[in-house]
Amino acid sequence: MTYKDLERDPQVVYLIKRGNENVLKLGYTEHGLRHAGWVARRAGLIMRKLGYPKRDVALAEIAGFLHDIGNVVNRQHHEETGALLAFQLLRERGMSFEDAVEVMVAIGHHHEENGDPVTPIAAALIIADKADVHRSRVVRGEIATDIHDRVNYAATHSEVEVDPSGPTIAYRIEIDVSIAPVIEYFEIFTGRMLIASRAARALGAAFQLWINGTRML
Repeated sequence: MTYKDLERDPQVVYLIKRGNENVLKLGYTEHGLRHAGWVARRAGLIMRKLGYPKRDVALAEIAGFLHDIGNVVNRQHHEETGALLAFQLLRERGMSFEDAVEVMVAIGHHHEENGDPVTPIAAALIIADKADVHRSRVVRGEIATDIHDRVNYAATHSEVEVDPSGPTIAYRIEIDVSIAPVIEYFEIFTGRMLIASRAARALGAAFQLWINGTRML
């Protein structure tokens, strides 16, 4: 099984879309199929470039694709409900018990408020998830009234770069400072940077943050 199989699964797609509808009504940024696919690909990239086996790469991609599925239940504790929901879905689709447990653990630990990089797959998921800052996640028209919308809209480019020779994991973000000053990024994302840094260390890598070509961390 790969995350591509899940992209074609009508029930999985429905749950992600429905969860996204919930969080948009609560005023959050996009947490739908675009975000799910973006995180899946970056989580797999991190594992692949750091030399992890194909099994771990695939599980990281699957965890990335399903990590926000708990939003269909509630935004609060979505990491925990999502972990249990993903475990059930994957077992029903034939994934081994052990592999489904690894995905469950990663999803259960991806949220910055109560998560930890307890496994390499969890670490890769955390890093990939927290890197997705981009204007395409802003769906409301009035961007200036909310700092999260404003900072995301100001981010014209964001990427995860992995240098296995270091090893180093870096966020590279371009922010249009005419929309939001860089300090506002740190105002709302410091917690995410801290858990991403811990996740990089768990993978034996150094963490860097680059904004507009300047290294910040």
